[in-house]
Amino acid sequence: MGPLEVNTSAAGRNVVVVGTQWGDEGKGKVVDWLTDHAQGVVRFQGGHNAGHTLVINGRKTALQLIPSGVMREGVACYIGNGVVVDPVHLLSEIERLEAIGVEVRSRLFISESCPLILPFHVEVDRARETLRESSGSGKIGTTGKGIGPAYEDKVARRALRIQDLKHPQRFARKLAELLALHNVALSGYLGSKALEFQPIYDQAMQVAEQLSPMFADVGYALHQSHLRGDRLLFEGAQGTLLDIDHGTYPYVTSSNCVAGNAAAGAGVGPQMLHYRLGITKAYTTRVGGGPFPTELPIDQAGTVGHHLSTVGQERGTVTGRARRCGWLDAAALRRAMIINGISGLCITKLDVLDGLQEVLVCTGYRLDGRVVDILPLDADDITRCEPVYEAFEGWSETTAGVTRWDDLPARARQYLLRVQELIGVPIDMVSTGPDRDHTIVIRHPFQH
Repeated sequence: MGPLEVNTSAAGRNVVVVGTQWGDEGKGKVVDWLTDHAQGVVRFQGGHNAGHTLVINGRKTALQLIPSGVMREGVACYIGNGVVVDPVHLLSEIERLEAIGVEVRSRLFISESCPLILPFHVEVDRARETLRESSGSGKIGTTGKGIGPAYEDKVARRALRIQDLKHPQRFARKLAELLALHNVALSGYLGSKALEFQPIYDQAMQVAEQLSPMFADVGYALHQSHLRGDRLLFEGAQGTLLDIDHGTYPYVTSSNCVAGNAAAGAGVGPQMLHYRLGITKAYTTRVGGGPFPTELPIDQAGTVGHHLSTVGQERGTVTGRARRCGWLDAAALRRAMIINGISGLCITKLDVLDGLQEVLVCTGYRLDGRVVDILPLDADDITRCEPVYEAFEGWSETTAGVTRWDDLPARARQYLLRVQELIGVPIDMVSTGPDRDHTIVIRHPFQH
């Protein structure tokens, strides 16, 4: 018998979109734009702590858990096993989209292996942040959505999962055990109130009745879709520098945000990840605590930090918190390029830099008397880093809404070309505004 022959000639081309900074890079708009060329969009990590804001025909829509492809009619949306799911929030988000005329239920597929976020996870998350603050150790800056505690239960092999919702008796037994464990922490160490079993169980069963038609074997469904020739888009949440392993630990999220996790978090093989698109703002922002070498003060009118904050409308989609702002950090980006194996970059919010007399880029850091050209791994070292800047003349012309590279101001092009040189990865796209049509395409991710 000869070797097995598998016909892959019809297999589709797939793109992974990941943030390469501390999140909030504008991934939602880019994913929405790319779904015009895709048949399926996949979330593979995080939970509803991720917020993607889309502006379509002037109307703003904020998504937290459902993939951004839901705003394109006919595009299948998958929530992979690497995502932690709050079923109550998910149903609420579905209903909110339906209220504005978006059809969701026939094209949303939820992995049965997704761990559940339940009310006690939220209470533990919030109580821990309160305790950190009161003890003087400082908040991490979580969204208080229960994401971290839910991932803890997953790793401890005690999590309730989507598939458990199909079996009420099994769900009740596991819920009682898990609730007892968390109630000990809540009423003891964390100084909060214990939660009752029945309201949590009843609510979960009510939600399960509506969600169960969307439960699916997502990994196998994606495999079949790929073999049919469909193009798939894997949508990352948060950003590389918030990755649990590769970010500024402990000021990180609770999942792997990097491109390689798209395979594990969706249940497919890494051979299906053909092109990795990194999303980067033309400057840098961060929400919550943690080191930020190029940070600028944002509270004083007339300063660059205030300009970035106000013109960029820098508030978190999920929390509404003001984002910290600073110059673009090419030294941090270099590490993100390496970790993700980025094929090409999309620069977003270029128009926010319009009108600045001077634009700076961090090319490295001074640390302990030496210059380093890549972000250190230790958060304490990063805190001590003094950025080394390269200065560029700003531009007075507007870049807002420009859709051709040659129509950008000459100094804006010079800035982008130097950024490309500093990080060693080609800029394939530039976003010049919030609307899906405000996009310059140099090389198309699905066609390159």
